[in-house]
Amino acid sequence: MNTTTKYAATALAAALGVTVLAGCGGSDDKSSGDTGAGSKTVTLVSHDSFNASDAVLKAFTKETGYKVKVLKSGDAGAALNQEILTKGSPRGDVFFGADNTLLSRALDNGLFTPYEAKGLDRVAADTQLDAEKHRVTPVDTGDVCVNYDKKYFADKKLAPPKSFEDLLKPAYKNLLVTENAATSSPGLGFLLGTVASQGETGYQDYWKKLKNNGVKVVDGWEQAYNEEFSGSAGGKKAKADRPLVVSYASSPPVEVLYADPQPTEAPTGVATGTCFRQIEFAGLLDGAKNEAGGKALLDFLISRQFQEDMPLNMFVNPVVKDAKLPELFTKFGATVDEPATVAPEKIAKNREQWVQSWSSLVVK
Repeated sequence: MNTTTKYAATALAAALGVTVLAGCGGSDDKSSGDTGAGSKTVTLVSHDSFNASDAVLKAFTKETGYKVKVLKSGDAGAALNQEILTKGSPRGDVFFGADNTLLSRALDNGLFTPYEAKGLDRVAADTQLDAEKHRVTPVDTGDVCVNYDKKYFADKKLAPPKSFEDLLKPAYKNLLVTENAATSSPGLGFLLGTVASQGETGYQDYWKKLKNNGVKVVDGWEQAYNEEFSGSAGGKKAKADRPLVVSYASSPPVEVLYADPQPTEAPTGVATGTCFRQIEFAGLLDGAKNEAGGKALLDFLISRQFQEDMPLNMFVNPVVKDAKLPELFTKFGATVDEPATVAPEKIAKNREQWVQSWSSLVVK
């Protein structure tokens, strides 16, 4: 989740969160220091939403001897740009946060040293987008979807939308707020969802119609969800008037988790026919000073221990097939059986053109 996006998230808490960390593996080298091959510190470079439980980080240190230092670097796009600028002399050992919408930029710039993490046989095959070269390791998935305010639709006796096509209906005029595809991971994910749904030629006509139906575009997720969306805790305080928002399939459990008192039903729902699947990756940075520690960290990111800890910190889904989801997710979250997807090579070839065309149609 990058929003990952999306990845995706604790910005309800700090909104809607993301988490990751750890390492399993180790080194026989007992020397100490802050950097270098003999260091017992491994540096993870990531986006600002990165988070992990203390118990997981302590378990990583206990198992491997490595302490994890987290270097946060803005949103996923900004963090990736900084690594591209420092290519060959990275600021850390592992980078986490490149999702399938941005992956080609990382790979084309040669940011990573190939490494086949231990336990990849337990990772879902459809998430292993670099399976031949192992330059990156899949860590989580998240779905960018339209969320809806249940109370609004109940009060209006109006059924919420179920699909991309539904959003064009007059009944939903002036109800949707989305993020700018040029500046936001969920905004880009939603754009790619419309490309997958409407085709590489049809998406432009779709957005013309959506604009005519009153879609509102704001810079990022925080503004869209916490200021414009009437179903969020922040939106209620701000007296927001948009009952539809582009967010994540995991947003309803977050609303429940941070409510006081916790409701028996999530106040928001998910239009599962509007979802785009994001996959987030981690990789060993080329030129990493602590390569052994970086490899240990990548191993642990796909361990069952870390993967099961991740959802309530990151609000994303595990990629490991035997990892169990917490009850909060299974009870309040949405299951997306057939998310929209776009092949990574198509994203790599067309992303900039799609975003430019979208901007000229919708923003300018």
